[in-house]
Amino acid sequence: MIAIRLPKEIELRLTTLATSTGRTKSYYVREALLKHLSKIENIYMSEQRRQSTRAGSPRPAAAKTAPKRRSPK
Repeated sequence: MIAIRLPKEIELRLTTLATSTGRTKSYYVREALLKHLSKIENIYMSEQRRQSTRAGSPRPAAAKTAPKRRSPK
């Protein structure tokens, strides 16, 4: 379980999308995370590795691969 705060504009867009399609807001948040989490991990983990390398620290373990998306119902 996770709770997030969204800007009002994003919350309104999400609510409108969910209402118009009959899906839940959670469904769309989950889909967005599954689609973009690997990209975000790569960006931030690369930066962390660069900083660790500059500081002489050993390289951190690679992030696990994100699970495959489930097909929409």
